Amino acid sequence: MTHEPQTTGSPATRRGVLAGVGLVGLASAITACGAGGSSSTPAASTPAAGGTTPAAGSGTGSAAAGGASSAPAANALAATSQIPVGSGMIFSGPQVVVTQPSAGEFKAFSAVCTHMGCIVNQISNGTIDCPCHGSQYSITTGDVVAGPAPKPLPAKQIKVSGGSIFLD
Repeated sequence: MTHEPQTTGSPATRRGVLAGVGLVGLASAITACGAGGSSSTPAASTPAAGGTTPAAGSGTGSAAAGGASSAPAANALAATSQIPVGSGMIFSGPQVVVTQPSAGEFKAFSAVCTHMGCIVNQISNGTIDCPCHGSQYSITTGDVVAGPAPKPLPAKQIKVSGGSIFLD
């Protein structure tokens, strides 16, 4: 019978390796969860994942966007050129969705789903979508297109000035 020589360092045990892998996974999950909420982002003026979100209600802007720079002014949510026509953007910090249903027409809505309070996470095919239970809202009016949401997204007041969009 032969014996392996003992080394001064302790060899990696199966338990030690599994514990290390588990800690790395836990750290990754905590980091991912803390990065934002929906689908969401750390900077208030940064759009959430999915990028676009429609808005409805009052808060219609003018067509001042023509020829405007793509950089928003200080304290602006976004430049008008950043909001796609027929779509929009979701802003996680102020929990608002800004849409441009037609060229030069800007609308804004709360990004909080009226069903269970989740934050909407994408704009797709003319709707603002909630990831929690599948509610969908019109990018033009904020009205419920698909439930279980019981009522429309509340309109938010915005101002379009110098090619930038500001939350009132």
